[in-house]
Order: sequence, then structure tokens, then C-alpha cells
Amino acid sequence: MEGCPMATSTHVANAEVAAGDPFDHNAERHPARIRRVAFITASVGIAHSVLLLAAVLLVRWKMPPPSSSEAEILAFYNNDADRRAVLIAGIYCVPFAGIAYIWFTVALRMWLVGTVSRLNQLLANLLLVCSTIYVTILFCSGAALSLVSFNPSLGGDEGLVAIARQFPQYGAALFLIFAMRMAAMTVFAISNIVRESGTFPAWFVYGGFVVGLALLFSSSIEPLLAIIFPVWLAMFCVLLILRARQVPVDAETLSEVQERRKLQAAER
Repeated sequence: MEGCPMATSTHVANAEVAAGDPFDHNAERHPARIRRVAFITASVGIAHSVLLLAAVLLVRWKMPPPSSSEAEILAFYNNDADRRAVLIAGIYCVPFAGIAYIWFTVALRMWLVGTVSRLNQLLANLLLVCSTIYVTILFCSGAALSLVSFNPSLGGDEGLVAIARQFPQYGAALFLIFAMRMAAMTVFAISNIVRESGTFPAWFVYGGFVVGLALLFSSSIEPLLAIIFPVWLAMFCVLLILRARQVPVDAETLSEVQERRKLQAAER
């Protein structure tokens, strides 16, 4: 069989499929291709978590709370180093976190299509829509948080203090209330999909339902609440990597198995 030209050409063709575009809809569900998509999904998901956590910590660490005195607020916005930290969070960390999440959503959908035999289209579409709204609100939140730091000369000292109290609160409300509601629906959708497919451990699935409920019904704008979703997402990505590593790179697809059996039958 090793010297059979047909077997050799089939092996070469399958190697080309495995090395091809991992997001090719027309390609067969090759295990090596699915493995690559899983690694891409996990990588951009972890990137989103890291960037979002960095933005939250920068804002929490540097930005004065709304209860700060007028003198403290003016001192903060007159300090270039302090304002720069908020700008890094608002116009770099948040936008790139959103971009990474867009990639994560699309790559996750492709991985689900390749691994779940009967993908629930309702949940898959819910995941796509909620993720889109989540990223949109995330961008708006980042803009509101960094507006005053971007232009601290707005309205003079009195106008600056008033705006500096309101816009960060507005951005925090957008993210911690509205974006987190969409994050909750995303957690519910992913948890239900992996529960139906049996691809993830039960503790993670049911833990996801608890996380989703916490995000859905929370009414606080405490910044530390923002770490729940990125931490859950990072855990999902780590489990996805562990699952992907269990898939052999040279595993056979169904058509390869059928072709090998035909060749064995012909040799007899």
C-alpha cells in the first residue's frame, strides 16, 4: 500500500488540505484544520481578555472617582502622565480588545461549525448578534471614558470638572450595565452549545450559567465587576486549547478512512 500511487496522492492532497486556509467553508472538516481554528479562536479570545483587563485596571488605578474634589480632578487632567494612562486604556486597549473579540466570534463560529455535528442555529445566531452589540457598546464606553483626557480644555475649569464627573460615569454605565448584559447572553449561548455537544466539562458549563446570571442581573457600576467576563472567557480559551491538543494532527477524516478501506479491499 505504501507504494500505491493513489495512496500517495491521497496523502499529499490531505496534507495540502490540512495546511490550507482554516476558514475555507468548502474544505472538508479535516482534524488538523479544526485544530488550527481552535488555536486561533483561543489566541484572539485570550488577547481580548488581557486587553480588556488592562483597560479596566488602568482606569481603576489612575482615574479619580466621581466623589473626588474639584482640585483633585483638575490636578489629574493637568497631569500628562495620568491622562496618558487613561488614553492608553480608552483609545488603544479598548478598541484592540474589541477587534480581538470580533475575530474571536467569527473564529469560534467556524470552530463550532467544524466540530458540532448538529449546531443549534438559534444559539449560534444569538451568539453572533450579542457579540456584535457587545463590541459596539464597548467602543462607545471607551470613547466616553477617554473623552476628557483626550481634550482637557473643554469648557474651562468649571466645565471640565462637570464633564469629568459625568462622562466617565456614562462610560462605566454603558460597559458595566449594557455591555455586560450582552456578555451574559454570550455566556449563555456558548454554555448551551458546548453542553449540547458535550465538548466541555460539566463544571464549566454550569459555572457558565452562574456567571451569565451574575452578569445579567448585576446593577452595580463597580469597575471590579468588569473582570468577571474576561476571566470566564480566558478559562474557556484555555479549555479550548487543551481540547484542541487532544486532536491528532494526522487524524483521518471520514473520506480518508473510506479511501483506505477501498485500497485494502482491492489489495485482497
